[in-house]
Amino acid sequence: MAAGRTVVRRAPGKLFVAGEYAVVEAGNPAVLVAVDRQVTVTVTDPHPGPDPDLDLDTDTGTGTGIRPRPDFGDGPGSGGRSGSGGGSGAGARPLGRPEAVSGAASLPGAVSGAGVPGPGPVPRPRPEAEPEPGPRAGAEAGAGAWGPGVVISSDLGPQRVRWHWRDGRLVEYGPGGAEGARGRLAHVVSAVEVVGALLAERGRPVPAMDVRVGSRLHEDGRKYGLGSSGAVTVAAVAAVAARCALDLAPEDHYRLAMLATARIDARASGGDLAASTWGGWILYRAPDREHVLDLARRRGVGAMLAAPWPGFAVRRLRPPAGVALEVGWTGEPASTASLVSSLDRGTWQGSAAHRGFVRRTGALVAAVAEALDAGDGPGLLEQIRRARQELARLDEEAGLGIFTPGLTALCDAAEAFGGAAKPSGAGGGDCGIALLDARASREISHIRQRWATAGVLPLPIRPALEGIEE
Repeated sequence: MAAGRTVVRRAPGKLFVAGEYAVVEAGNPAVLVAVDRQVTVTVTDPHPGPDPDLDLDTDTGTGTGIRPRPDFGDGPGSGGRSGSGGGSGAGARPLGRPEAVSGAASLPGAVSGAGVPGPGPVPRPRPEAEPEPGPRAGAEAGAGAWGPGVVISSDLGPQRVRWHWRDGRLVEYGPGGAEGARGRLAHVVSAVEVVGALLAERGRPVPAMDVRVGSRLHEDGRKYGLGSSGAVTVAAVAAVAARCALDLAPEDHYRLAMLATARIDARASGGDLAASTWGGWILYRAPDREHVLDLARRRGVGAMLAAPWPGFAVRRLRPPAGVALEVGWTGEPASTASLVSSLDRGTWQGSAAHRGFVRRTGALVAAVAEALDAGDGPGLLEQIRRARQELARLDEEAGLGIFTPGLTALCDAAEAFGGAAKPSGAGGGDCGIALLDARASREISHIRQRWATAGVLPLPIRPALEGIEE
């Protein structure tokens, strides 16, 4: 790749429409919609020489390994598990109408379920298109050198951080602060490491690069719960892969982003990744993430891209006809991972109540998808009300705190004017959604006023029909 090239990739955030909590288990369905706020990742050549924006101790710097070995074992950032994760499970059946299952006509690059071949090997570039050699490793670069590596910065962080490769992982230059930097930039770092591992398997160098993240899923430091972690992972994978001359299909981007995410949290469903990758309204089933991690450990990232994934399926849905989507932010940030972990630690998991919740949620998600495909607005609103009831039942049974006063007020206001509303995602704060007759402009205005009175901020957000964009 020619030096000096700048690559920009954008990925939208998401909202859960139905299927929260149940979708965490492989094969269970959920409906999501991408939103018109994006994360932008820009990859360029690094700043030449010592960078005045980096407050680093150059005496501790070393060069960067040009072919990092993939490391998907236990340890920080690895997912922390080593089990196989049920690799023998049967693949998910196509969802909805057979003709709408993902394929060239409906969802380019997306295939569903085990038994369906994944993408083939990515063609290697012609010799004349090989990227420039990467930086020299360790001792060759010399102690104290600024040797090329990876610089990562985000508009949510106070500084840029320089990293170098060590045994397939990015390690921060300079003494101290490495764990803090990795925590703040975990998803970007993991995305770069996964793309680096794929390059290493193909015997190709990792070029030095400067990775910059800009997010419209936050405002003045406020987190809205619109899937920023998923969007930044997808955008980072796409941008770094493009910078490294990897020609990947949409599903390749999703799979690499899923691996990068599972290394951090193997319970993450990846629904946000799918929405960020394909955009629009989607029906999604999560893969067995332990199986994904095990594939990468045993067979490598390339084989993981091509192998069937038990439980995984995704397809596009028709946008709702005559229905307006309204979004409100409660002013209370929430942690999906914390809420899901609380559910795992309790006695509800594996109980009869749990099985009933999964069964009922699967049925209502299927009904939501059917209503969308049929253009049945009233039917869609009826299922959203059912989804709210199921989350309320779960909240009562498991004591998670899904419904905060703000989320309850948001839902009640929408239903008082003929709409349907529910928390979007794990609840406990963040956003709620309301679906209403698009012609009911007066009612929508009244709902926004009630939200404001209850301390809920109406957000000017609309569905995004596209996923990854250049």
